Amino acid sequence: MNETMQLPTEPNLPDVSSWNQEHLLGLESLSADEIRLILDTAKAFKESESGWRKISTALAGKTVINLFFENSTRTRTSFEIAAKRLSADVVNFSSSTSSLKKGETILDTARVIEAMGSDFIVCRHMCPGSSAYLSNQVHSAVLNAGDGAHEHPTQGLLDIFTMREHKKRIEGLKVVILGDILHSRVARSNIWGLTKLGARVVVCGPKTLIPDTLHRLGVEVRYDLDEAIQGADVINLLRIQLERQQKNLFPSIREYRIMYGVNQARLNQAKSDVLIMHPGPVNRGVEISNDVADGPNSVITKQVTNGVMIRMAALYLLNTVRERMGKTNRMCD
Repeated sequence: MNETMQLPTEPNLPDVSSWNQEHLLGLESLSADEIRLILDTAKAFKESESGWRKISTALAGKTVINLFFENSTRTRTSFEIAAKRLSADVVNFSSSTSSLKKGETILDTARVIEAMGSDFIVCRHMCPGSSAYLSNQVHSAVLNAGDGAHEHPTQGLLDIFTMREHKKRIEGLKVVILGDILHSRVARSNIWGLTKLGARVVVCGPKTLIPDTLHRLGVEVRYDLDEAIQGADVINLLRIQLERQQKNLFPSIREYRIMYGVNQARLNQAKSDVLIMHPGPVNRGVEISNDVADGPNSVITKQVTNGVMIRMAALYLLNTVRERMGKTNRMCD
């Protein structure tokens, strides 16, 4: 062996003995301490001296299935990279070429996959509650990669991780979530996580895109963008999800850009060190101008990087519970 080569080293991880969740279905069901533990575990992975190499054998011999019924680039690829860095085997499922086209149900599909030896199922589906439903029916650990307009927990976690990384805290930050709140699972996961950690959350967008009951989640609701972003520490922009809208909820894209698009002139009303975030994909020239998306305040690409670390942390923590309980894929025993 080349003497200059070094074997991957295990990162200095925090004490994870308090983690008892068997699945990761949403941030609504997690405590503030559980959220912090995921963030701290992700931080340990990121700070590992092994850098971008495979840095842990924690999931060696385990199989992770990416069960995606909706299109995805960032989330699916991020989960795949995260699992491989933990030494797991990964299988990507494509609904477009599956037996779903022949009438097979999501549960039948999951059970078939589990019978082949899955330990973790990462599920994205258009129906709210789909991941929770699967978690009650299969023996694998289920991770919600987005269920309709309900939650997207790992996106919420990577957003919060990125905020904490740059601002060194979450408590007391003014975080503005801007755009299509009505159809956004990202917004809901961010709201649950941020409010539990003590942030001041302001949601802003057209009245037709903000649910009437949203204030019950402990957020402030604003319809005027210039008012909302004054003194903001973070602005998290959301894509206009035309594919989820059943009717026109605003007159035109042009009007939305004029009223709610973030450009450099508007950005000057926030703090000088405001973070600009976006879960992607970005509609340039609609919710955000090019100079802001690519400017010094933007951490959009850093969010993508941090997504791998958060998903490593989630898989690692769920695996510790399975091993502690002696849980295996009983379908294959």
